[in-house]
Amino acid sequence: MAGRDDLKLLGTWPSPFVTRVKLALALKGLSYEDVEEDLYKKSELLLKSNPVHKKIPVLIHNGAPVCESMIILQYIDEVFAGTGPSLLPADPYERAIARFWMAYVDDKLVAPWRQWLRGKTEEEKSEGKKQAFAAEEKSEGKKQAFAAVEILEGALRECSKGGGFFGGDGLGLVDVALGGVLSWMKVTEVLSGDKIFDAAKTPLLAAWVERFSELDAAKVALPDVGRLLEFAKAREAAAAPSN
Repeated sequence: MAGRDDLKLLGTWPSPFVTRVKLALALKGLSYEDVEEDLYKKSELLLKSNPVHKKIPVLIHNGAPVCESMIILQYIDEVFAGTGPSLLPADPYERAIARFWMAYVDDKLVAPWRQWLRGKTEEEKSEGKKQAFAAEEKSEGKKQAFAAVEILEGALRECSKGGGFFGGDGLGLVDVALGGVLSWMKVTEVLSGDKIFDAAKTPLLAAWVERFSELDAAKVALPDVGRLLEFAKAREAAAAPSN
C-alpha cells in the first residue's frame, strides 16, 4: 500500500460485517489500524464518522469515513484497483449480477439468520411479548435462512462457471460477503444442532466452505469459532429473563 494511504477500521471483533471488511483488506494486502469499539460506550470518533446510523463498521481512509460493509467492500475494490486481486468483474453485466447476490446474502440469508439466532428484539421484550412469539420468530427465521442457502447453492453453480468460488477461479465480493458470516454460521450449527451447509443438500456450498476456510485471508480475518461460541453463550445468558 502506498505510504500516503492511511486506513483505520472502526469495529468490534465478533461483528460479521466488520469481518467482511477485514477479509477484503487482507485479500488486497492492505495495512490498517484496527480500532476496537465499545458499542455500549461509542467513541466520539465513531459518532463523528457515522453520525446517521452510529454503527460499525466504518473505514476511515485518509481521514474520510466510509460506512456500511457492502459499500466499504466496493470502495476498497475501486480505490485500490491496482492493489491485489480485483474483487468485482470488469464486465458491467457480471458486476451487476455480483451486486445482486451480495444484496441477496444480506436480505435473504443474514437477516433471517439473525432472527433465528436472536428471536425477539429488545423492543419486543420490553413490550412483554410471550415466549411463544419468540419461538415462532426463531422458527420462521430458520426456515427462511435454509431456503436462502438452497438458492445460494444454485447461484454458486451459475456464478462460479466451474471454478471454486462465486467469483470463478478467484474470490469475488459475493464470496467476501458470505465469508464474513461463516464463523457465525458455524457457531449457529453448534447452538442449534442444525447443519447449515450440508454436503448432502448443498454440496457445492459445503465444498466452498472448506475451500474458503483454508484461504490465508480467511485465517487472518475470520474470528475463532470457539471464542465466538463463548461470546454467543455469554450474550444469550445475559439476555435470558431473570424470573
